[in-house]
Formats: sequence, structure tokens, C-alpha cells
Amino acid sequence: MQSSRRLPLIVATALFIENMDSTAIATSLPAIAADLGTEPIALKLALTAYLLALAVFIPVSGWIADRFGAKRTFMLAIGVFLLGSLACAASGSLGQLVAARFLQGLGGALMVPVGRLVLLRTIPKNELVQALSWLTIPALVAPILGPPVGGFIATYSDWRWIFLINLPIGVVGMFLAWRFVPDLREAVKPLDWTGFALSGLGLALALFGFSTLGRHLVATPVAVGCLLLGIAGMLAYVGHARRHPHPLIDLQLLRLATFRAGVMGGLLFRVGIGATPFLLPLMLQLGFGMTPLASGLLTFFSAVGAIFMKTLAARVLRRFGFRRVLWVNALLASAMLAGFGLFRIDTPHWLIIGVLLMSGCFRSLQFTSLNAISYAEVDQERMGQASALSGMMQQFSLALGVAVGGYALQVAGALTGQDYAVPANFGWAFLTVGVISAMSAWVMFRLPRDAGAEMAGRARDGEEVAEPKAAQRPAT
Repeated sequence: MQSSRRLPLIVATALFIENMDSTAIATSLPAIAADLGTEPIALKLALTAYLLALAVFIPVSGWIADRFGAKRTFMLAIGVFLLGSLACAASGSLGQLVAARFLQGLGGALMVPVGRLVLLRTIPKNELVQALSWLTIPALVAPILGPPVGGFIATYSDWRWIFLINLPIGVVGMFLAWRFVPDLREAVKPLDWTGFALSGLGLALALFGFSTLGRHLVATPVAVGCLLLGIAGMLAYVGHARRHPHPLIDLQLLRLATFRAGVMGGLLFRVGIGATPFLLPLMLQLGFGMTPLASGLLTFFSAVGAIFMKTLAARVLRRFGFRRVLWVNALLASAMLAGFGLFRIDTPHWLIIGVLLMSGCFRSLQFTSLNAISYAEVDQERMGQASALSGMMQQFSLALGVAVGGYALQVAGALTGQDYAVPANFGWAFLTVGVISAMSAWVMFRLPRDAGAEMAGRARDGEEVAEPKAAQRPAT
């Protein structure tokens, strides 16, 4: 197999176990809450803890890969993720589960970004969109399997098995990485420890404080204090990055129009989309009274639509260009997301399946476009920095989406005077996150008309499409 296909498939092994775990646990939240003796909505902390660890440690993933080698780092990361999975299975309280999920996130923070960095450094730009498709197609099998498998386990067995089923796949991934992943290294610059402390603690405290404001896990004054300290830490990092010669997170990358649109526009879009895996299973199970298995057999159709669109993404981008696809598709995907709130107990299942299928298509096209356009103007020297900043913001926005979705549901319940699990309250929650997601369209609309033309295989304004050159492939 050609390296441009084999490497994405190996990295997809890590994406598979990560996505399998995340989608399975989202389907099983009510069952886990009942066993741990807590509210289902409190388990948003189990979701945000994982994403929080990703956001904190992703910025140092490139430095660690350069310092110790991409192959060794990738293999170690999978091992840490599997250790965190074992800890999740052994958890007996909400606090223990949150801590175990954070350990999983530590592994994931190195696992997927380092694998993606290997691709960015070895695959030519004119093959990058296709390589990203090879990376994500196998990984999208996990969201197809995750909801029904997680639902089946939660309905007929112990939810703890959700965290154990990935162990054999992770071991296979470690072997393939040892056998085929190149041990890439770059010149190591001194790590910005001050920047890591400010950005890491800032993100962690801000997101932890915001997520726990609903009186879950810690008292409200503690949550407010964490939130304020976190914001102060992030602001302090901005000042630090301007003075440091080699900051941990290079904010100067945001001066590139395509990178800024991919990161900032992607942040708004993912805040809306990130709430869906949390809100949708809760609505189907708590609001509609479905079993976890029945819920999972509906929600996985969103992933079916996503994997179908991955096969067409490159053609769509070549036909319409990044700018038009990004802003139009952002509005379409957001409208579909808000439409989830119109589901009712008596809504025919075929209609729910159709909406989820189309929503998966629009969402998948947006993610593929965002992931590609972010690197259109980034030179090879700063590719690691760009990957770290982009990955950090992706996970932060997804975690923020879970928290925003939870609060929107609680606020709707308070305003209507009804329990938050009443189906009508989910309508307001989905409308809220859908509006936030739609706001990203304005950021995309401001892109240059020929943004990402080379990656999409289109001519820039006033140019003709160049004949594709034979790209040199990395040695295997």
C-alpha cells in the first residue's frame, strides 16, 4: 500500500478508538448516571474533562514528538489512552470518572495530533485533502458503531465494558505504529514552560469553572473563582506570547486569513456541533423514554451521512471552492442542528433518521473543509505550531459546546418551570447552539474568493489551473 494511504489508515486507528469511546459513552450517560448515583446532566463533566485535557496538552504535542520522536510518542500516547480506559472502567463515583477521563485525554492529546503532524510533514499539499479523507473515513466507522454498541452494552450489560472494548484495537494500533510510522524529528527549540503554565492552567481553570457553575462537583463560589482565574491566565498568556521569541502557541498565525477563518470560524461552528452528542441522547432517552439501544440505533445515522460525504468532499470543494462551501454549508448545517429540537415523541423514526443523515453530510463537509483550509497558507516550518493551535481550539470549542448545551437546557427548564428533561426544553437548547453555530458563516464569508484554491484544485483569480505535478512520496 502507498504511504499516502497507509499512514492515514494507521493514524485512523487512534481516531477510531477515540471516537468509538466518545460516541459510546454519550449514548450511555443516563445509565452511567444511575449507576453512579448522580444526575445525567452532571455527566457533562465526564465529556468536558476529556476535551479539556486535549486542549491543555495538545500545544506541547509537537515539541514532545520532536524531542522524543514521532513513532515513540505516538505509541506511548495510545498506551496512556488505554490506561485511562481501564481507569474509567474501574470508576465508582463521578469524581473518579472525571479524573479517569482526564487521563484518557492526556493520551488523546498526543495520540491524534502527533499522527496528524506526521501526515502534514510527509504528504504533499496537493494530496492533503485526499489523505485527510483516508484518515477520517475509517475513523468515522467508530461513530457508526459507537452509539448502537454503547446502547446495547448499557441496556443489556454493564456500562464499564464500553471502556474495555477498545483495548485490542489499541494494541494493534501500537504494533502498526511501531512497524510503519516514520520516526520524524525536527530541531527542538526550548519549551516555553511559562507559556505552557499560563495557557494550560488558564484553559483548564476557565473551562472547569464554567462547566461546574451548575453546582456539579464543586460549590458555585469555587467554580466562579476558577473561571475568573482561568480568564486571567489566558489574558496573561496573550501578553507573554508577544514578548517571547518562541512562544508555545504562536498567535501570529492568526494573521493568515485562511488559518484565522479555520480556527475562529471553526470555534463558533464546533461550539454548536459539540453540544449534539450530549443533548441528542438525553432527549431521546430522558425526554422520549427510549432505551439506550433504541437511541443508539437512531443517532448513528448521523455518522453514516458523514462517512458518505467524505467520499464527495474533494469534488464539492473543487466545484465550488472553499469560501462558498464554508459559509453556505455553515448555515445549512446549523439549520439542521436547530431542527433537532423540533423532534417530538410521536415523530416518525424514518423522519428522524432522514434529518440525522442529512445533518451528518453537512457537518462532515464543514469539518473536512475547515481542517484543510486552516493549513492553506502555513509554511512547513510552522506546520507543527499551526497543528497545535488548531487542535487546541477544536477541543476547547467542543468542550465549550457541551457546557453551553447543558446550561441552555437548564435555563430552558428554569424559564418554563418544568424539569429540564421535558422535550420542549430540548427545543430551546438546540435552537441556542444552532444560532451559535450559524454565526460562523460570517467569518467564512469574509474569506478571499480564491482562498485555498491550490488545495481545492481550482485556479486563483486570473490564473489557469496548473497541471498536477508528480509528487514525491516519502520513503517507507
